[in-house]
Amino acid sequence: MSESKTVVILGGGLGGVVAATVLRKKLPDNHRVIVVDREPDHLFAPSLLWFMAGLRTARDIVRPLSRLEKKGIEVVYGEIEAIDPEARRVRIGPGSNGSSPGETTSGGRTLDADYLIVSLGADLAPETIPGLADAGQTFYTMAGAASLHDTLENFDGGKIVVLTATPAYKCPAAPYEAAMLLNEQANKRGVGDRTQVDLYAAEPGPMGVTGPEVSAGVRQMVEGQGIGFHPEHQVTAVDPEARRISFSNGVEADFDVLAYVPPHRAPNVVRDSGLVDESGWIPVDRNTLDTRFPGVYAIGDITGILLKMGKPLPMAGVFAEGQAEVVARNIAREITGKGDPASFDGNGGCFIEVGGGKAGFGRGDFYADPTPQIKLHGVGRRWHIAKILFEKTWFRRWL
Repeated sequence: MSESKTVVILGGGLGGVVAATVLRKKLPDNHRVIVVDREPDHLFAPSLLWFMAGLRTARDIVRPLSRLEKKGIEVVYGEIEAIDPEARRVRIGPGSNGSSPGETTSGGRTLDADYLIVSLGADLAPETIPGLADAGQTFYTMAGAASLHDTLENFDGGKIVVLTATPAYKCPAAPYEAAMLLNEQANKRGVGDRTQVDLYAAEPGPMGVTGPEVSAGVRQMVEGQGIGFHPEHQVTAVDPEARRISFSNGVEADFDVLAYVPPHRAPNVVRDSGLVDESGWIPVDRNTLDTRFPGVYAIGDITGILLKMGKPLPMAGVFAEGQAEVVARNIAREITGKGDPASFDGNGGCFIEVGGGKAGFGRGDFYADPTPQIKLHGVGRRWHIAKILFEKTWFRRWL
């Protein structure tokens, strides 16, 4: 049996859970697999929009990370205070909840790794836009989605604005889905006739990396429901008292309810580690997810992968999952000498919820040269059902 190795995975999100599970299956028991996260629970983020719309409860979309321990994976809860990628060393402080659930939970300790996987995702930074956090709610967090749901329960009509604060953000379909689901909720509550939903986007068009045909198709889905779409509107400030948004082009927009996608950035601990480049994200080999530090990998939203067209690979859970499997298989192969090399090929897809139990679906090769080759499948009930099955299958397979 080979000398014992330790693999430390930073982040218990989608990519971290997948990487840990695959590694544990492929490595003999004498090797350690450790997941570090500040929260005791895993949130299945793709279902947050259903939670916002009242179609899921918190219990439906959250699972305790402690379930990983039954598979032989160690879980450490705590705030990651420092990352030394050269030494593959991580310093961990106490958990954000002020306590340490479980025997494997600890604060104020150091972990040394033979292999380190950074899967910490992107931090949300609404505070970088004056007034944004005080004026509205984001459907990118459990608390924000719950607040939006409560707001809509008492909404008697008016102006709902969905806003993207910057052109790049995780789950590129989400704001467009949110606008359609919010519009549907207004109609269900009988206030649709006195409600106007508008989407103000910093980007030129929906899901622009996917190409003009897919972008136009998504725009048609949105505008077909009577939702106003206003591209290339870069927010500069929001006045919570006046309920007014100011944009860099001089346009102002009033609202009664504001649902927003905040700016994203790498967590401070990652930015301070020397892992990021001038883009603000971690550069990696686009096929193996290696960083410039030996034995250190990065997967998911924290990475910066430039496509042939000059734009970054979108932040999406499907890519985090695929990258996690590739990294886990390659680490296991290096440790055990078994298996074939794995390579991430840039293929992925996403569902686009339109309401009414229907969805569209786009999928293709994002690594295609010179531009991604993506096909958008028409709206239908089968794609909504497929998303439900995906949600159930994901939990059953990984947690």
